[in-house]
Amino acid sequence: MSENHSSSGSTTATERPRGGGPFGRQMGAPGEKAKDFSGTFRNLLQYLGKHRITILFVLILAAFSATFSILGPKVLGWGMTKLVEGLIAWQTGNGLLTDFDYIGKCVFGLLVLYCISALCAYLQNYVMSNVSMEVTYQLRKELSEKMNRLPLKYFDSKTHGEVLSRITNDVDTVSLTLNQSLTQLITSVTTLIGILVMMLSISWLMTLVTFLILPLSGILIGLVMKKSQKHFINQQKYLGELNGQIEEIYSGHNVVQMFNREKEELEKFKKINNELYHSAWASQFLSGMLMPIINFVSNLGYVMICILGGYLAVKKVIAVGDVQAFIQYVRSFTQPISQIANISNTLQSTMAAAERVFEFLDEEEESLDTEYPTPVTEVKGKVEFQNVKFGYTADKIIIKNFNCEIKPGQSVAIVGPTGAGKTTIVKLLMRFYDLSSGKILVDGVDIHNYTRNDLRSMFGMVLQDTWLYHATILENLKYGCFDATDEDVIRAAKAAHCDEFIRALPDGYQMVLNEEASNISQGQKQLLTIARTILRNPRILILDEATSSVDTRTEILIQSAMDHLMEDCTSFVIAHRLSTIKNADVILVMQEGDIVEQGNHEQLLQKNGIYAALYQSQFSEGD
Repeated sequence: MSENHSSSGSTTATERPRGGGPFGRQMGAPGEKAKDFSGTFRNLLQYLGKHRITILFVLILAAFSATFSILGPKVLGWGMTKLVEGLIAWQTGNGLLTDFDYIGKCVFGLLVLYCISALCAYLQNYVMSNVSMEVTYQLRKELSEKMNRLPLKYFDSKTHGEVLSRITNDVDTVSLTLNQSLTQLITSVTTLIGILVMMLSISWLMTLVTFLILPLSGILIGLVMKKSQKHFINQQKYLGELNGQIEEIYSGHNVVQMFNREKEELEKFKKINNELYHSAWASQFLSGMLMPIINFVSNLGYVMICILGGYLAVKKVIAVGDVQAFIQYVRSFTQPISQIANISNTLQSTMAAAERVFEFLDEEEESLDTEYPTPVTEVKGKVEFQNVKFGYTADKIIIKNFNCEIKPGQSVAIVGPTGAGKTTIVKLLMRFYDLSSGKILVDGVDIHNYTRNDLRSMFGMVLQDTWLYHATILENLKYGCFDATDEDVIRAAKAAHCDEFIRALPDGYQMVLNEEASNISQGQKQLLTIARTILRNPRILILDEATSSVDTRTEILIQSAMDHLMEDCTSFVIAHRLSTIKNADVILVMQEGDIVEQGNHEQLLQKNGIYAALYQSQFSEGD
C-alpha cells in the first residue's frame, strides 16, 4: 500500500446530549464556552453590520410586541375593577351599576393590543429569518471557498468529521441563535423590564414580597444544579463511550464474529450502558425536580400576594382589578427570567461554534500563484527534480536531496519501503505541498511559475482509494471533463475495459451510484476511475497503487487499461508489487527520502542491491 500522511478519523462527530429537565440544557448540562467570547462576538457583528438597519427594525418590533403584550393584564384589570364595582353595588341593593360599555371598550382594546403584539412578533420573526439565512449563506459560501484555498497539510492534521462539523453543525448553531435567540433575548429583557414597571406601578409593597420569594427559588435551584452537574458530565462521557463502542463493533462486526468476541463485546457494552443508565437517571431525576420546586415556591408566593392584595383592596389602597393584573404579571415574571438564563447558555455555545468557524476562516492559506504565470501551451511531459528537499515539519525532513530527470513519454516506477517518500514526491509534483528547497521543472519551467490550475490540468491521476460521487456513471466519468460527448465517454470506457460491465448494470451508463458507490465492486470502481482519466487525455500520468486491492483477473484488466492509458504519456507509477512495473523505462528505488538506486528492471537485478532483495523476497512469497 502507498503511504498516506492524511488523518483518516471518523467522518461523524458524536453529538453531546443537550441535558434534560423542564428548562432544558441550562438547568443541568454545562454549555461549551468560547475561548475568546468578546473577539468572536466582534467578528460576528461584522457579518451582521450590513444588516444593522434591519436588525434595528427587528429590535423595535420585538420591543413593541413585548410592550403591547404587557399592557394586556393592566387593561383587563380595569375591566375587572369596573365589573366588581357593579357587582358590589348590586349586592348592596343599589342596582346593577356595571358599565358594560366601558367593559366592552376594555375587551376591544385588549383584542387590539394582542393582535398588534402578534403582528409585531410575526414580522420580527419573518425579517430576522431572512437576516439569519443571509448571514448563514455568506458563512457557508466563505467556508466553501476557504476549503479550496487551504493547503493539504491542514486536512492532514484534521479528521474529516472535525472539518465537516465546522461547516455544518457550527454554522447551523449560529444560524439558529441569530434566528431565534437574538430576538427572544430582546423580547425577554423588554418583557422583564415592562412587567417590573407595571408591578411597581400597581404596588411597591407587593413587588417587594415577590422579590423576597425569588432568592428562595434561586437557592433551591442552585442546590439541585450543583448536585446534577456531575451526573450530566458523566452522562455525556458514557454516551460518547457507548456510541464509540457501537460504531467500532458495527464497522468491524465480521472481525468480532471471526474471533468469537461477541460475548466479551456484549459485556463491555452492558458495563458502559449500565454506567450511562445510572448517570442519566440521576441527572434526569434531579433536573426533573426543578419544576416542582419552582411551582411550590411560586404557589407559595401567589398565596402571600393574594393575601396581601386582598388586604390592600379591602383598605382601598389598590383596586381589585389591579390585584388580578398583578397576579398575572407575577405568573409571567419567571418566564422571561428562565428564557434569559437559557439564552445566556445558548449564547455561550453559539460563540464557541462561531469561534470554530472563524478559526477555520483564519487558517493559513496556500501561497498565492505567481502574478505573471507561464501559459500552458503544448505539454511534452519532461519532468526534472533538482535538489528537492521537503519535510512536513521543519524538524522532520522526508525528502533530503532528490534529483532526477524524466524524459517525455518515459514510464517511471517509484518503489521503496513504506515511509520512503514515494507518495510525497507525487504531492510535491502537483503542488499539494510547497518545497522546502530545490526546484521541480515541467517542460523546463519551474512549477511555481504555473498557476496551480494550469499545472494540475497537465496531470491525470489514478489512486488506490477510488472516489466516485452520488450521480450517474456517465456523470462520474465526465467529472473534470464535462464538455466531453457521450461518444467520447464510451470510447474511454471501452479503452478501460469497463464498457461491457457498465452495459450489464441496471440502467447502464445512467445507473446512479449510491453515496459510498457500494453498488459496484472495488475493481469496477478502479476501472471507472481509469476511464475517467483516459477521457481527460493527460500528458503526465500518476498511478498510485491502482491495483493493490483487486483480484488477479481484475488486475489484468486494470493493467491492460493502464497500459493503454500510459501510451505516449510521461507516467509515474507507485507500486509495491514489483511484478507490475517490470516494463518501466526507469525504476527509482527510494529509501529515507533519497534515490538509492536507479535503472530499469534488468539493470537493477544485476546490481544485486535493495531492488533485487525486494524483488526476490516478493518472488519467494509467490507474488
